[in-house]
Amino acid sequence: MTATRTGPAADVRTDAPQGTGSTATRVLGVFVVVGGVLLAVLGLAVTKPDVDLGERMRPIYVHVPTVSAAYLLFVVNAIGSAMWLWRKSRFWDQLAAAAAEVGLIFLGLTLLTGSFWGRITWGVYWDWDARLTSTLVMFLAYLGYVALRGSILDPTTRATRAAVLGIGSALLIPLVHKSVDWWRSYHQGSTLFGELDPSMGGLQLFTLFLGLSVGMALAAWLLIHRFRVGWLTLQLEEGGLTEAIDARRAEAASAADGVERPSQGVTTAPAEEAKS
Repeated sequence: MTATRTGPAADVRTDAPQGTGSTATRVLGVFVVVGGVLLAVLGLAVTKPDVDLGERMRPIYVHVPTVSAAYLLFVVNAIGSAMWLWRKSRFWDQLAAAAAEVGLIFLGLTLLTGSFWGRITWGVYWDWDARLTSTLVMFLAYLGYVALRGSILDPTTRATRAAVLGIGSALLIPLVHKSVDWWRSYHQGSTLFGELDPSMGGLQLFTLFLGLSVGMALAAWLLIHRFRVGWLTLQLEEGGLTEAIDARRAEAASAADGVERPSQGVTTAPAEEAKS
């Protein structure tokens, strides 16, 4: 027997999801944990030092996956933004928002690991190098995207303005990627999407691609959860707005009834006095 609720709690769905997890996210989570442990063992202990970079090679196993995942997430953000402008679907808007937030985390990790690599290689944590500077500009652009979404209350206006900014920020991706070729830079050339180092051994390549797989799986795991949290939040916001509108309509109806009753009393009073 199912209990029947009355009042505001009656609108609460008993079949609402109790979390954002699913079978797919659990599989991804297991892969991320196991792959992350294996990556740490291979990257820190098993692989040999690079012929040219020596021990300085090891941060690349994390640095390359984080920036690659950030690029991919920002592409997803641009696609979601364009689809929102075309279809006006909340799904695409929420996907774009989730991709930007998760991508910002990965780009922040890229800057962090890059600064550690710079300290080992250049002797300083930060240098206004072309790659570092352009990456920082892109980080600030997507930070502005997240701030913009948090500063506008109207969902439609927020989604539209954020979509324009998201598409514009995506244009920075090729600028950042080709910065080492277009300007003088201390940063090494592209490790991926370019010429792989011929001196990189088979185990080093395996470790690098393992890092990419783990990074992409972690990005997908975070993206799915962040999207579902945003979607549930949107449903709550729209449900709360509906409840507020219904409450105002009920108050207006009650006020209208309260005005009509005294007027009826005034019209009937003289008739009663005449009878007396």
